[in-house]
Amino acid sequence: MALEEHGAGVVHRHVGREPSGLGFNELSVNSSGLPHNPMINSGAIMSTSLLKPATTIADRFDYVADTWRRLSAGGTVGFNNSVYLSERKTADRNFALGYFMREHGAFPPGTDLIETLEFYFQCCSIEVDANALSVVAGTLANAGINPITGDRVFSVDTVQKCLSLMSSCGMYDYSGEFAFTIGLPAKSGVSGALMLVVPGVMGLGIWSPRLDSLGNSVRAVEFCKKLVATYNFHAFDSLTVEGNSSKRDPRRRRNEGQVESIIRLLWSASRGDLDELRAALATGIDVRAADYDGRTALHLAAAEGHLAFAEFLLERGANPSARDRWGGTPLTDAERGGYTKIADMLKHAASATGTTPEASPA
Repeated sequence: MALEEHGAGVVHRHVGREPSGLGFNELSVNSSGLPHNPMINSGAIMSTSLLKPATTIADRFDYVADTWRRLSAGGTVGFNNSVYLSERKTADRNFALGYFMREHGAFPPGTDLIETLEFYFQCCSIEVDANALSVVAGTLANAGINPITGDRVFSVDTVQKCLSLMSSCGMYDYSGEFAFTIGLPAKSGVSGALMLVVPGVMGLGIWSPRLDSLGNSVRAVEFCKKLVATYNFHAFDSLTVEGNSSKRDPRRRRNEGQVESIIRLLWSASRGDLDELRAALATGIDVRAADYDGRTALHLAAAEGHLAFAEFLLERGANPSARDRWGGTPLTDAERGGYTKIADMLKHAASATGTTPEASPA
């Protein structure tokens, strides 16, 4: 919300964007005297101070609550008064953080520290259920557009920046390990809630109140580990060679990856693009793969007169005698196009493999 109101340039004059490597309520600022990032207590207090500072605290809270309702498609968004009273009663560390940041000149000019802290305690007491939280996560996964209502709540730029910080800072002092193991943007809370975002796919709201020593839900973290062990949702699972992973990709239909690789292979052949061919082969596709009509990359390279491309394919085991559904071979394609050098090369390759592709009729 602060990014939407002020833009990243203004917001990050008051709050950093680096992991702290410290506890979420540590009495610490960065070398510029700013809270390390918005995902820890000091950064959350600072972000709160930026929200509608010229309006009353009641209107500011309504603004935050209404935004949560937009994010969750009108889901259950309430206020837990007992949590609010508890936050106020045990707020010594948060008051200390506030005064510490004010001492370093981190707040915007004119900030009322006590009112900011009261507003922060109220925001900490907003209550949603797991279903509403999942829709919020889904809105972030959908680049700021609520997938249920179609309402654009945040800009793409805002979501991109939020997800980046969630990836690096969203799990308190476990953030680096979470990024290494799970590789997805997430934000946990000491209520036992965890919001997980699979960009472009879905959002999940997970809740289990037993916390580990770092303040993260024990079972929610374990669920995330099992999720990425089963499905290739980790940010770098795209590096896996096609067909060489035990993980499932629910984003793809059966054989979709194989079909895409074949299309990529044949397209590179029709264009004579060796760089694209190498990239296609790196996915694990068989150089002899053919389309529905039985046309291989060698057929297309011969038909288009791409000599170096055809030679490259033959060196990597392409079949010079492959026949399409009409009985045509790469040799017949080369001769039909008048590409004699390719035709001679194909005849030599066929002879070396003990096959004799038929030439085209006169």
